[in-house]
Amino acid sequence: MKLAFVTPRYGSEVIGGAETAARMLAERMSLRPDWDVEILTSCALDHLTWENTEPAGTSSVNGVTVRRFPTASRRLLEYFELDGRLRVSPTTASLAESRRWVALNGPMCPELVDAVATSDADVIACYPYLFATTVDAIAAARVPTVLHPAAHDEPALYLKAFQQSFRDIDGLVYHTRAERDLMEHVFGIGAKPQIVLGLGVNEPAGDGRRGGEILGIGDRPYLCYLGRVDEHKGCGMLAEYFAHYKDRHPGDLVLAFVGPVSDKAPEHPDMVVTGTVSEAEKWDILADAQVMVSPSAYESFSLVLLEAWTLDVPVLVNAGCAATMEHCRRSGGGLYFESYRTFEATVDRLVGDAETRARLGCAGRDYTERYYRWPSIIDRYAEFLQAVVSRGPRTSIRTGRLPLVTGGPAYERGG
Repeated sequence: MKLAFVTPRYGSEVIGGAETAARMLAERMSLRPDWDVEILTSCALDHLTWENTEPAGTSSVNGVTVRRFPTASRRLLEYFELDGRLRVSPTTASLAESRRWVALNGPMCPELVDAVATSDADVIACYPYLFATTVDAIAAARVPTVLHPAAHDEPALYLKAFQQSFRDIDGLVYHTRAERDLMEHVFGIGAKPQIVLGLGVNEPAGDGRRGGEILGIGDRPYLCYLGRVDEHKGCGMLAEYFAHYKDRHPGDLVLAFVGPVSDKAPEHPDMVVTGTVSEAEKWDILADAQVMVSPSAYESFSLVLLEAWTLDVPVLVNAGCAATMEHCRRSGGGLYFESYRTFEATVDRLVGDAETRARLGCAGRDYTERYYRWPSIIDRYAEFLQAVVSRGPRTSIRTGRLPLVTGGPAYERGG
């Protein structure tokens, strides 16, 4: 059985939840002797510019065949103008406007779409919903196609272009029940074959160094944020809340932002911003954190919660994020905040009570061990894909759909 993943960008250096999830699945599926796996992706690594930085052609990344295709252009300023207008009322945007938004969001890869249209794969998996590569691949595919939406409640989800595109898929793979419920609420696609799969978590891979040593803070206690330092991820709010907390509660507590910086880095004497760190450093910093904080309201899974729980570290999440709240409710492994006042109260409780931290961390570890280990997840994924293939593609619905870009064999069949 051959599986082709379509992703907007790909590589171990790509720090992004959906892209990392696709790579983790692809690498583990490729280890199965009965599956042949390849990646169809762009030559870009930066999702803000879509600049072609990687050579076009075929290569191997961690044992997985990767075929890269050039983007047609860098991101245009027109995208930001249109985005600012449509996000105010996405449901009233016309189909043409929403398709234009997807095209400008990019990446536009005409040769990738041709590769999808002529692929010899038995099934194609698109990951995530938001990008032009996904919309075009669904329109061009001649074989069963599944979508990993990696969706959360954001303005783009309500654009008509996605409503049209999602009607043409043959199966859905979700990260959480909350994501499934959201997609059903917005699109009413519960009759399609689907599975709530989640992701597996790796074993800790630290070097045994003290987290405070890596951060340069000695033995001071610290909270840890792990991921891209970005306003969209709630980092600005977290920095503001923590600065206010330290004004009201002076002391040794530090907040560490661990990950690549997309926006302006927070500046505060009790905040540390590491930038990109090695995998071993990430695990070592996380292991010694008192609490792992996830301030984002826009997550479809949040693997970092499971990584924290693997190390018995409790978590503190944004109450506005359905996916991370689902993890906390099901596991009992963390607390949540919905305002500065609840942030202050929960930080006080967690930092001041080692017994509570231990109890929450232990519950999170038990939950992770039960539901999110790779062998069972890969078995379930392979079984689901085989079932989708056996049903065949819904060609009667897909016929006539046109990709966003034009020219080449992928577009001829649309008329």
